[in-house]
Formats: sequence, C-alpha cells, structure tokens
Amino acid sequence: MKKGYHYTESGLMNVWLLNGYTIRKTKYGAGVSIHDADGLHRALARMLANKPKLTGAEVRFLRKEMGMSQRGLGELLGVTDQAVALWERKGRLPKTADRLLRLIYIEHDKGNAPIVSFIERLNELDQKDHEHIIAETAKGGWKTHLAA
Repeated sequence: MKKGYHYTESGLMNVWLLNGYTIRKTKYGAGVSIHDADGLHRALARMLANKPKLTGAEVRFLRKEMGMSQRGLGELLGVTDQAVALWERKGRLPKTADRLLRLIYIEHDKGNAPIVSFIERLNELDQKDHEHIIAETAKGGWKTHLAA
C-alpha cells in the first residue's frame, strides 16, 4: 500500500498517512505539516506495543515516545546501553526484553503512576550524568552536592 504520504520522519519506514497532513509549497520546495503529530505518534506506539515482535526501529520509536535514552531503557530492563543500541541497530532483542518493553509502554501510556514516576526518575538521572559532585568538609563530616 503506497498511497498517501510516506511518513519516514518518525524513524519508521513502513508508515503511510492517508490523511491528516497538508503539503504546502515553500521557497525551499514542498513542506509537509502533520495534523496532531503527538496523537499520531501515540496511535503508532499503541499499535507497536500490541504487535507480536518489535523491529529495531520500533524499539527506538517506543523508547523515544517514553522520552528515554538508551541508557535509561537499559537500566529499566537490566541491560547495558550498548545492548539497547545493538537491538535498535540490528533489530534482534531477546523475547523477554521485547515483551517487557511493550508492557512498560502500555502501562506508561495508561498513566500508571509508578511506571511513569520511575521512567521520569531515570530520565532525570540520565540528564544529570554530566554534573560534577562537589565534596567539602563541614561540621559532622563530608557534605556533597551536584553542580553543572
């Protein structure tokens, strides 16, 4: 089915939009405007979470929809960020990781508070990766804090 607009901007090469977009002429050529891109991405992620097996691009898409880095997803699944990068590049991930990622996305999408909170905490920790730890002595021992 190659009708409509081939939506490759999502990182998924198999998505075609039948409607919900506008093509406009610009001085640089044709430009495409997607109506409710966030809603489209949620619909795509929900569909991916319910398929039998994920491809590497689909793993990346779900990870990004949850706002996670490869490192954060790896920590959530108990693997290294290199393992996640390999899954995304090669498209072969263990069946358990595949199922768990889809389950986590479904619960995240439903607004499961503990899952959402845990993912947010991992994302915060991931962003603080480049901060310095400042240590100084004070009454009662060492005191530490993070600095950019």
